Amino acid sequence: MAQITASMVKELREKTDAPMMECKKALTEADGDLARAEELLRVKLGNRASKAAGRVTAEGLIGLYISPDATQGTLIEVNCETDFVAKNDDFVSFVNQLAELTTRHNPADVAALAALPLGEGTVESTRAALVGKIGENIAVRRFQRLATEHQLASYVHSGKIGVLVDFAGEQGIGKDLAMHIAATKPRALDAAGVAPADIAAERSVAEQKAAESGKPADIVIKMVEGSIQKFLKEVTLLSQPFVKNDKQTVAQMLKAQGASINRFTLYVVGEGIEKKADNFAAEVAAAAAGLA
Repeated sequence: MAQITASMVKELREKTDAPMMECKKALTEADGDLARAEELLRVKLGNRASKAAGRVTAEGLIGLYISPDATQGTLIEVNCETDFVAKNDDFVSFVNQLAELTTRHNPADVAALAALPLGEGTVESTRAALVGKIGENIAVRRFQRLATEHQLASYVHSGKIGVLVDFAGEQGIGKDLAMHIAATKPRALDAAGVAPADIAAERSVAEQKAAESGKPADIVIKMVEGSIQKFLKEVTLLSQPFVKNDKQTVAQMLKAQGASINRFTLYVVGEGIEKKADNFAAEVAAAAAGLA
């Protein structure tokens, strides 16, 4: 039995991008034959997706594509396990391809997107191969495709916050709106779009605070309603102070510019996903022990 050294594992990892422990296993199975070990790993790459599928994907990237005439576009979130992989060129390319593919083919949902042709196979087979190559779970989480008779504008901040806006007006206004939304993260266009559950939760807190004030019942009612209205102004786009001129609300700015906004989509990477607290030092120590 050939001795498997750390340098052999390192060389195989550099050739295949496979995880370190998988490289060690392949070298052991191949009795130290580097070429055979590489072959074994390439055979296994397609199966790695199922092994990684249970791992949390709370990092990732927001992808964006807008058609040349700015009437169709897609915002998409694809997740991975670490921010390091989110910067990987192959991962970035995959996300951007999906944004364009979604815009062109208008799939009904993530499952339909997974079945679309891509490269030599489908989106799903490409994803699975990428999981095998990179060694991390990759999940297409969500997308929003917009088509409009007006025009679309967008803004993506560091690949982590993405905004797509359907609006009417000068192109610069659309960009300003997208950047404003990225900065303030409104929940809806106006009060009608705020989820009833969010309003109910805010009302419950306001009622408890008002009850502790000791004020008469009629004053308490006014206090609660005042709190709700304040909340709605803070979380609805049209009521927010415009970031480039806080003397105007967004609605006032749009009116002054003869512009309007129909809808928007805001994605924040990993929003709502429970992240696992990793002990990186412990993982490195465990990997090193495995090579001893």
